[in-house]
Amino acid sequence: MSWSAFAAILLMNLVGAAAPGPDIVLVTRYATRSRRHAIAAATGIQVGVLFWCTLTVFGAAALLTAFPGVLSLIQVIGGCFLVFMGVLSIRSGLELRKQPPVDEEEAAARLGSVGKVFRTGLATNLSNPKIVLFLAAMVAPLLPPHPPVWVSVALVLGLSLSSYLLFVIL
Repeated sequence: MSWSAFAAILLMNLVGAAAPGPDIVLVTRYATRSRRHAIAAATGIQVGVLFWCTLTVFGAAALLTAFPGVLSLIQVIGGCFLVFMGVLSIRSGLELRKQPPVDEEEAAARLGSVGKVFRTGLATNLSNPKIVLFLAAMVAPLLPPHPPVWVSVALVLGLSLSSYLLFVIL
């Protein structure tokens, strides 16, 4: 794999990560109330990204192509979970309108523990069909048929770390 192909994959990953979706919405929602909670959500999201990138780079995209029903199942389950998360967000927003927090400390306390927020970020990313489709359609075709292990590891780390930096900056 050439350095230009590697850079192209990383650039496409950043564009995909920056595109509006559940991950961006979740981090933005937490960032408006607590930096610590936003970083916890971003970290949870990135553990999910690491999982999906590892599966893609090490061959899961070929499995999803061979068995499209599995991809459909992931999309349906993920879509249902995202609808559930959306309903919870709407309820939380309506509750905040009724009783707005007095200060930043109270706003952060209402978000719950950072561990809970981390798990929410992880669940949001693992159920997000956008990342599965993106990786299978855009990244997998650019991979060489049998990349050396070091290239695969470097690609997984590059994809994960570049999007993590994007979310932390956000």
